[in-house]
Amino acid sequence: MTTRELDAARITDPGLRAAYTRCRELNARHGRTYFLATRLLPPDRRPAVHALYGFARWADDIVDSLADGPGAPTGDVAARRAAALDRLSADLIRGLAGGHSTEPVVTALADTSGRYAIDPRHFTDFLASMRSDLTVTEYADYAALRGYMHGSAAVIGLQMLPVLGTVVPREEAAPYAAELGVAFQLTNFLRDVGEDLDRGRIYLPQDLLAAHGVDRELLRRCRDDGRTDDRVTEALRAFADLTRAAYRRAAPGVPMLDPVARPCIRTAFVLYGGILDAVADTGWAALNCRAAVPRRRRALVAADGLLRVAAARLAARREPARAPRPSTPCEEAA
Repeated sequence: MTTRELDAARITDPGLRAAYTRCRELNARHGRTYFLATRLLPPDRRPAVHALYGFARWADDIVDSLADGPGAPTGDVAARRAAALDRLSADLIRGLAGGHSTEPVVTALADTSGRYAIDPRHFTDFLASMRSDLTVTEYADYAALRGYMHGSAAVIGLQMLPVLGTVVPREEAAPYAAELGVAFQLTNFLRDVGEDLDRGRIYLPQDLLAAHGVDRELLRRCRDDGRTDDRVTEALRAFADLTRAAYRRAAPGVPMLDPVARPCIRTAFVLYGGILDAVADTGWAALNCRAAVPRRRRALVAADGLLRVAAARLAARREPARAPRPSTPCEEAA
């Protein structure tokens, strides 16, 4: 975390500054696309985004990193994961209630939640989905997957919305923010299908796979042999089409955001969407090749984002003062 960002956000307590710095480190290390997009936000809003990312990353690492090799976890590993999530949940409750936490990510998250009046249910819903990853290894259909993604993805968009700001009532923009969270996660599911399979999980709906003649055994064989199969290719292509539809549903929400926040989300929108093209460019070899947007493309999108940031900030300085729109009760609390 740069001193400039912390000062801009008026975060002065040394312990709190250290907690936010830890979250920024997690974002920079693990969320390359997300971190790049965050750099396009005004400095005072970046710490909050890092806190939201840091908490989500911390919980996700509990679920995924305490592993003992490919396949479903053993009872001991599963028990350690569950215990770690229990501790994180307890820390979250104490932190949101105004107490102290031993986890820096919870300390920063609790501060961000208070500053922006973020609904605590978004965090508990997220942890509920993380907990389901301990026992649920596949989803019968897209409706079942959407149920999981409410907590694992949609609420991430809802957490972000108060930080980003809107030019419409927040509840009007909320469905689009939630759908963008879903689109991002569907993209991750496609990109990481091989890695998830190694953890014993398949996020692609079973009915979609079956429609193309694909089952867990075929996926495992392709992963182990390092090869592709026409049936798997068609299933991945169908899942990419489903993901693109989510991006289309989310797109109308971008103009609803505060103009100075739009370049950040547009950049994330374009770069994450570009992962779908990158997967296709590998010949749909996602089971054995982790696709990434080419560095040149990332640089061009980032440069475009910087130009949009400059234009938005210039327009904000030139725009005459306007009477604020009526706030919702939640926004008044913020």
